[in-house]
Amino acid sequence: MDWTPTRARALDRLARFLPSAGIDYAETRGFDDGPVGEAPGERGRANVSQLSPWLHAGLICEAEVIEAVLRQHSPREAASFVSEIFWRVYFKGWLEQRPGVWDSFRSTREAAFDKIDANAGLRTAYEEAIEGRTGISAFDTWAHELVKHGYLHNHARMWFASIWIFTLKLDWELGADFFLRHLRDGDAASNTLSWRWVAGLHTQGKTYAARADNIARYTANRPGGPLAAQDLADEAEPLTEAREHGRQPLDLPGPVAPEALAEPYALLLHDEAASHVPLALPAAPSLVIGAARPESRSPRGVGGPAVRFARGAVAGGMEDARRAFECEGVSWEEGGDLGAILAEAGMDRVACPYLPAGWTRDALMEQLGPLARDERVIWLLGDLARATWLHARAGFFRVKKEIEPILGELGITGANPPEGLPG
Repeated sequence: MDWTPTRARALDRLARFLPSAGIDYAETRGFDDGPVGEAPGERGRANVSQLSPWLHAGLICEAEVIEAVLRQHSPREAASFVSEIFWRVYFKGWLEQRPGVWDSFRSTREAAFDKIDANAGLRTAYEEAIEGRTGISAFDTWAHELVKHGYLHNHARMWFASIWIFTLKLDWELGADFFLRHLRDGDAASNTLSWRWVAGLHTQGKTYAARADNIARYTANRPGGPLAAQDLADEAEPLTEAREHGRQPLDLPGPVAPEALAEPYALLLHDEAASHVPLALPAAPSLVIGAARPESRSPRGVGGPAVRFARGAVAGGMEDARRAFECEGVSWEEGGDLGAILAEAGMDRVACPYLPAGWTRDALMEQLGPLARDERVIWLLGDLARATWLHARAGFFRVKKEIEPILGELGITGANPPEGLPG
């Protein structure tokens, strides 16, 4: 699999997958056929898009993926794939209304690390898990695959999390952190809430139990045959937590009017918005600032594939924008002074793609916060997120019922190809 972190590669991957995005996807998406490139002539993962790293990096956006899919498939044929895309948007909107869930994850993760640092037995169990030495061959295969490739099939992520929590009895926060450290698509919302869903915390009382027969069935097409999963837990009792996470009302920025960007401004590209193209800016920036912060995902070391993808996406996106707008580009490294960068460029304002709750916001808001309070930050939020997050108040079913109305309201019908995708 070519994981080149560019918009061109994202569009190429999308174009290759489009013929399979309808009925074929609905019927085969649950199969984990193994990573591409492991054996000559293998099928690989043609049954899923693998677009999540580019989507997370904002090199391509959910709306244009849906638009492209609906150009080749009817809404009914594409319903399964479109629904999966909406899961990503839903998770972000749900966490945005409950930022305390993210804050709680961060604090309990620290406590979990303190526990393993203080307990040799726990530390050994944790190290065996992340190094793929548990003796559960399916789990160990995925652990190695994650570290090597920076990607796991979604079904494998669920099995892995279930085994981690219910069979290995390790804190779920440590597993979620392991994913964040290595996934190229290490999205704070999707990752945190998926682990909580498996554990019975997202939909309270409902857990996901990994079963050996299910794993064998859905890994049957992997090179070498199905993966074995021995001695899995028979029970998956839901976890509980003392703290309740109340929902906060959304306070989202509206669409940006052209006059808001009439004066010279800087465009800030970051880990979750590395390309200017999906932003559809109404006026050109006079400066492009790249701010990659992949190391902020975890207090422990972040894996090479994840770091290289994120830094490559932001650096490449900054260069693309610099050329497109014929302006200067500058990197804002961790520890640097954003205000000084703006002052040196003779600018007062910065346009920043919206930072939803998660590690990217944590990494950038210390300096963006004061600028925002002085009304020097122009927040950019896509119409699909704005329309969907309003319905992400409880379970996904509420959002699923609104998919067709939302797409109709936004005019996402498949009539217009994404910029850069052949018509």
